[in-house]
Amino acid sequence: MSSHLTFYTNPMSRGRMIRWMLEEVGQPYEAKVLEYGTSMKAPEYLAINPMGKVPAIRHGDIVVTEVAAICAYLADAFPEAGLAPASGSPARGAYYRWLFYGAGPVEAAVTNKACGFELPPGKSGMAGYGSFEAVMETLAKAVSATEYLAGDKFSAADLYIASQIGFGLRFGSITPRPEFSAYWDRIKTRPAAVRAAGIDDALVKQG
Repeated sequence: MSSHLTFYTNPMSRGRMIRWMLEEVGQPYEAKVLEYGTSMKAPEYLAINPMGKVPAIRHGDIVVTEVAAICAYLADAFPEAGLAPASGSPARGAYYRWLFYGAGPVEAAVTNKACGFELPPGKSGMAGYGSFEAVMETLAKAVSATEYLAGDKFSAADLYIASQIGFGLRFGSITPRPEFSAYWDRIKTRPAAVRAAGIDDALVKQG
């Protein structure tokens, strides 16, 4: 398989999370910045992701979309970066748990709240996240229980959850809590996070 790694993104998208992940991985990659409504919906990109959304990656002949899936793939494809606990270790379960908690309950609850969607009375059992309040309470406990979510070192699960918290605090889609602020403050200063933010911020300024 070719080792060429292509990253499809927009600096005003969830692609910022994958930019950070790629900087953590430390492998060379080609970034292709797509525009909303034009190149993101063009046939060339729809062949990569029929949803016409970013981010996506192509690694040789393998295409991966969805932020959590890309994070998990990159962590396994480049194990030397140490972004996932060893398979079979006790920490691996926590890693999967919180990575996909972010992709499921957190993403759904925060998006629905930001869009003004309220579950009808008595229907919380039908939603995988139950309620926004329950998701936030669970998340606050998780990020304050230990320094990192899976074992004693930073992992892709921390990157994904911290990115969601950082975005939510910045744009008001997550209610501030001391637990969230403390967690985000200690994760956002990682060198790879700073490099990734600098690249995307510069792209935003370029227009």
